[in-house]
Amino acid sequence: MTDIAARHRDALGATRRVVAGVGRDQWSEPTPCAEWNVGELLNHIVAGNWWAAELGRGATIEQVGSKLDGDQLGDDALGSYDRSAEAAAAAFEAPGALDAPCAVSYGPVPGSVYAGHRFIDVLIHGWDLAAATGQDRTLDPTLVEACWEVVQPQAELLQGSGAFAHEVSISPDSDPQTRLLAVLGRHG
Repeated sequence: MTDIAARHRDALGATRRVVAGVGRDQWSEPTPCAEWNVGELLNHIVAGNWWAAELGRGATIEQVGSKLDGDQLGDDALGSYDRSAEAAAAAFEAPGALDAPCAVSYGPVPGSVYAGHRFIDVLIHGWDLAAATGQDRTLDPTLVEACWEVVQPQAELLQGSGAFAHEVSISPDSDPQTRLLAVLGRHG
């Protein structure tokens, strides 16, 4: 992928539109992620953005410690999302960040690899939130294509990581979004 930092920022923007449509009264609703309700998933996304900001700037897991545990949303979920998204995007857009090692739990890996994984996480969890809250689940076709470029060569690794459900069987003539979601364990 030529510019994973730009695709990551685009995914953050796409997910922001969904986050803006989540009502506080929907936080207890289930999501396609069986272990999280809407509020917990939203908190996971925001915390993940803050983790990306920290690790993308060179911090280690030990240095971050427990400061990102617990509630990351406060009374302003959209504002919390916006601040975390900007910090995450800026970390990957910094000069040299995509080549620098990131000390993630499965690493260290180059920043470009971690940015790719964050891109997947943000885009797909945006879809999860849309599905859970009755919003439009259509993903931008350009982002679907870019995400497929990241997912396809490492699909087995991603499925084996436990971060995604098992692949869902689909028709061979399924559209690209359905194919992407199915590989990541979602019924599109």
